[in-house]
Parts: sequence; C-alpha cells; structure tokens
Amino acid sequence: MAIFTENYPGVDTHVPPETSGFTLNHTMLRIKEPERSLAFYSHVLGLRVLRKLDFPELQFTLYFLAQVDVDEPVPDDIGERTRWTFSRRSVLELTHNWGTEDQDNFAYHDGNAEPQGFGHICFSVPDLSTAVHWFESNQVEFVKRPEEGKMKNVAFIKDPDGYWIEIVEPALMTKMGR
Repeated sequence: MAIFTENYPGVDTHVPPETSGFTLNHTMLRIKEPERSLAFYSHVLGLRVLRKLDFPELQFTLYFLAQVDVDEPVPDDIGERTRWTFSRRSVLELTHNWGTEDQDNFAYHDGNAEPQGFGHICFSVPDLSTAVHWFESNQVEFVKRPEEGKMKNVAFIKDPDGYWIEIVEPALMTKMGR
C-alpha cells in the first residue's frame, strides 16, 4: 500500500525502511507545581498518569500522561508499564524540576512571548461548544475563543504554567486553510 501525504520541497517522497516502527511517543512540558498541573490535565482534559519516574540524583520527576480507554488493560508490573508507556502514541510528559514550586517569581517561557519558539499542543474534541462550556465551568483561561479572530472554530486555552493548548473539533476543520 502506498503512503500518501502532501508533498512539498524538502519532503522525502521515499520513506526509509530503517524508520519502520518509529513512533512519535511524547512531547515534554516543564511544570512549576505538579499538583496543580496534574489536576488540570487529569480533570480538565481527561488524561491519566501512565507512569511517574523520579530522578533524585538529578532532582526532577517525570509524569507521563495520556488518554486511556476505560477497558484498556494497564500493566501492573512496573517494568512492563514503563515499556507500555514508551510504546504509546500521543503521550504528554510533564517535567518537574524540584524546588521550582517554592520560587514565587519562577515561571517557564511559554514559547509564544518574544522570542517565540514553541507554540502549543493541540487536543481534538468531539464537540467544540461543549468543550468551551466545560472549560468555562472549570475557570480555564482562554487565549482565544472559537468565535474570535480570523481563525473561527478554533480555541486556545492556557494550562497552569501558561502553555497554550489549541482545541479543535475535527468536523469543523474541513475548510481550514483553503
């Protein structure tokens, strides 16, 4: 079966066989206060902690979160759960550098202030209007509501550390960029 994607200058039209099985596993965000961030990502966005890894000698903790189906078997064995975590797709790693929670003026760069770099992560939702009401009921800060700006039907919210999260309803995206 041929793999079809959009093709642009710089895109290799041949998929190297050596990359077979490569999977984008996770993206990482640094967080100041684990309890606050874990509450946000688990309650507001429905993610579950797959695995927590502590590194006392380096003074940081990693939390790996993702959506987990209710009937999905989760390995009990710690080694197997770690393997399972690193074999999944769409995992969010939250990294807590110990002590940041005790620094009043400490904040991570969100990537959208100057100088710009990292922009956002994105969640798709089954119904954008319902999601917006859910975020409002949880006092989530909006960067942009779906009806605002030139890009309609796209929302941006902020997590507790100020990182932007795009919210889209796939059914509303069919005319995007035309």
